[in-house]
Amino acid sequence: MRRFVVASRRANFYMILEIIAGLAFAGMVAATYYSFSSAPEGGQLLPSAQVASLLIGTLIPAIALVVLVGRRLAIRRAAGSTARLHVRLVFFFSMVAAIPTLLVAGFAAFLFQSGVDFWFSDDSRGLMQNANALAENYYEQNQLEVANETVAMASDMRYWLEQRTLADSGFADFYRYQAQGRDLNESAILQELPDGTLRTAALFDLPADNQPQNLQSDVFERVRGGESVVVIGGPARIEAVSAIDRDSGIYLYNARNSEAQSFISFENAKNIASAYELLTNRARALQLRFNLALFFVSIILVMVAVWFALRFADRQVEPLTELVGAARKVGAGNFSLRVDGRTGNDEIGQLNRAFNRMTAQIEQQTDALVRANSQLDARRAFMETVLESVTAGIISISPDGQVMLMNSLAQQLLLGERGPTPLQLPLETLSPQIAALAASGLPSGIVNYNKGGDLLTLAVKVAAAPEGQVITFEDITRQLLDQRQAAWSDVARRIAHEIKNPLTPIQLATERLKRRYRKQIELDGELFDELTNTIVRQVGALRNMVDEFSSFARLPKPVFREENAVDLVRQSLFLQEVAHPGINFSVDMAEEGPIVIACDRHQIGQAMTNVMKNAVEAVEARASNAEPDYRGAIRVRIAATDGGLMVSVEDNGVGLPHDQDSIVEPYVTTREKGTGLGLAIVNKIVEEHGGDMTFAAAEGGGTKVTLRFARNPIAVVRNNPGAQSMLGSGTAG
Repeated sequence: MRRFVVASRRANFYMILEIIAGLAFAGMVAATYYSFSSAPEGGQLLPSAQVASLLIGTLIPAIALVVLVGRRLAIRRAAGSTARLHVRLVFFFSMVAAIPTLLVAGFAAFLFQSGVDFWFSDDSRGLMQNANALAENYYEQNQLEVANETVAMASDMRYWLEQRTLADSGFADFYRYQAQGRDLNESAILQELPDGTLRTAALFDLPADNQPQNLQSDVFERVRGGESVVVIGGPARIEAVSAIDRDSGIYLYNARNSEAQSFISFENAKNIASAYELLTNRARALQLRFNLALFFVSIILVMVAVWFALRFADRQVEPLTELVGAARKVGAGNFSLRVDGRTGNDEIGQLNRAFNRMTAQIEQQTDALVRANSQLDARRAFMETVLESVTAGIISISPDGQVMLMNSLAQQLLLGERGPTPLQLPLETLSPQIAALAASGLPSGIVNYNKGGDLLTLAVKVAAAPEGQVITFEDITRQLLDQRQAAWSDVARRIAHEIKNPLTPIQLATERLKRRYRKQIELDGELFDELTNTIVRQVGALRNMVDEFSSFARLPKPVFREENAVDLVRQSLFLQEVAHPGINFSVDMAEEGPIVIACDRHQIGQAMTNVMKNAVEAVEARASNAEPDYRGAIRVRIAATDGGLMVSVEDNGVGLPHDQDSIVEPYVTTREKGTGLGLAIVNKIVEEHGGDMTFAAAEGGGTKVTLRFARNPIAVVRNNPGAQSMLGSGTAG
């Protein structure tokens, strides 16, 4: 049944039923019209079974249409919430009304048609035809009787006139006795005048509208011609004319009208026969009318039942619909909802009261849960705020090593800013080094962690927790680097101080020896000059080294002013172009116009000079290999970013060394004459300007150095405590 219901919904089964019922109803109406219009003439009735079948066959699809329309109205009135119950109620009431209506209509149609068949059967028709014939014979007998009575009365009147005259006093009584005794209602004696016209000589109960002298002229001609009597039959009266004295032109006129008892009986019989004949001719129309009356009464009964079912369904189902809507609102979170429907002692009232009690209890429990959750949320927010405010990474793991909690700093250190939240994942998957330290049982330790190619040094502490362990760690890579730089700065100061003091006397003594004893030395003078020049050059080299040591150790605190960074970069590039004409220099600008940043112009110029100088040295180192068709090229790109300025210097020189991570550390160099302080100084300047420096291999060989400077370094320092400590360490150095 469930599969049938689903299939019927998919196939729109009830729409198909409506179409079938409509077509069947139209077909039965057409069949009924054809049956009644094509029947043989003469008033012959249709068979009772056929008429009853036509009625039932038309009622079934019509009632089906009414029920289906009622179902559609029920679905529309229910708006989908309780449509099934509406449909069931409408179907139940429709069936309760339709089935008895069909049975009663069929029985009434059959009973009526049986009675019609009885009253319009051949026997009844023959009886009426015999009655009609009898009435006609009776009418003819009345005509014959009036004719005979008129002839006899004319003979009696002739005898009277032979003995007496019309003026005799007893003539009136004699005349009345003759007419009434023969059941004649109207009588007159007519006399023909010499001019051929007729006048009334005597009359008996002759009405004003009856003028016998105006009868057709052939009536009197026939009497003059020798006929004893001439009878004229009409619907109102039977008239007869006979001659009293043919030679004298005296005629007797008698009539029996509808007031006569015999004529009344004839008229009644004739009317009954005519009415039956008329009824017989209209019997088929009566059949159709009776069928139509039964049809419309049945349809009206079913419609009333469907209407009552809809009203009853609305009355009974409306509270259920309200409960369904209220339940949905409660499910959506409106626990303060109460239904205001019926609250009597019936089942619906009990259901409404139970629903209101349930929502009240749910509201109380929900309020308690909300308050408890609010407290938990407040505590959790406080804990999260505390965890986020801590400057160390924090990880909580379960006894089996699964990550249960991780603050943003820990996620940033281990995964990066865009990494997914690694909850319910093994710690060994995120950091095997930290997992190994936690599994070893040691309370603290130092581990190295490789993050995207950068080697970080983490100080890790492990503490036991009720449900696992809590691991805190800090990135001390910068601290170690700052400590190393501070140590190198201190070493540089000491070396510069210890070396610079004897350099000046050595140089002065050598120059003095050269000036005083060069003329006295004749042999090996050139050797003496070469030796003294060598001493002077080496002293100059040592002085340059000491100056670089001093620059690195005591880099002054930057003085920030609004400067056009594009001009500073172009000035440094111009100096290199003049000094090295054999190298192709080019500048690419992402946008036209000045790029203003807050910077120390001298330090920016020094940084750009050192980077471009390193690029020139890399190009010259590759050129010394005597590669064919090689020409050095240095390309500088300048672009403004959201936070400040980006400058990239790309060369086609020898490229990066294998250990590229350590090239910014002090005293690390790949050249024979380098001190290893140039890029360290650049890195320090860039960091104090709120930026960073990165290295990458260029396409086709060479190196690409990217420098990023903050537009407002002071704001970056304030928002980044690590940068502030970094600047502080640089300033102190």
